Amino acid sequence: MLILVLLVFLQRWLHREIQAVFLILTRRQDISAIIFSLIFIPGIFLHELSHFLMAHLLRVRTGRFSIFPRQMADGTLRLGYVEIAGGGIIRDSLIGAAPLITGCLFVAYVAISRLEMPILWDLLRNGQFELFWVGISYLPTIHDFWLWFYLTFVVSSTMMPSASDRHAWLPLGLVIGFLFGLTIVAGAGPWMLDNMAAPVNSFLKGLAAIFGLSGAVHLVSVLPFALFHRLFSKLTGVDVT
Repeated sequence: MLILVLLVFLQRWLHREIQAVFLILTRRQDISAIIFSLIFIPGIFLHELSHFLMAHLLRVRTGRFSIFPRQMADGTLRLGYVEIAGGGIIRDSLIGAAPLITGCLFVAYVAISRLEMPILWDLLRNGQFELFWVGISYLPTIHDFWLWFYLTFVVSSTMMPSASDRHAWLPLGLVIGFLFGLTIVAGAGPWMLDNMAAPVNSFLKGLAAIFGLSGAVHLVSVLPFALFHRLFSKLTGVDVT
């Protein structure tokens, strides 16, 4: 949970710094929104496509599909959208969670198949810090490293469900919590502990590793943008808060 909170904080900080840099340089909110959208367009496309495909998989009607930015009445920037009919709390929850599912799968694929992160994780876990840093320094020499770094950056930065995506999560969570409570009262607690604790623990560890890698990518990315923000603000005498 702490890693997820940190990832959300870094994501929002990074988005603010990127928008601030381009607002200072262009002095145009519409142009800076277009540039911001272009940077993240692979992630935006995957986000909206995930909603679209999950809706079709669950046989929920869809309407218009867009990956172009739009300034909302409350001042927020909507990067894309898919019009989807209501399908009930279970289907709506799955459709809303689709970008997070596909985003995590993509980050896991890059970490395991392209960047060999499990090896680095084992070195770090075993306390072999010198070899770990040697491995980190080796990463940029991997074929297409910067492409995979960029894709991991934009996908992990846009995979979080929006407030509208999460609208059915609370009622579904209450239902699941109620059913879970009934199973405990019925005496199924020891069976669940014996049979489900290990796989759930493994799943949560894997999820934490994915969020941790995403957070590290965001931390590496936000620092130069924060520096450019301060530099351009000093040079131009203009700042954005």
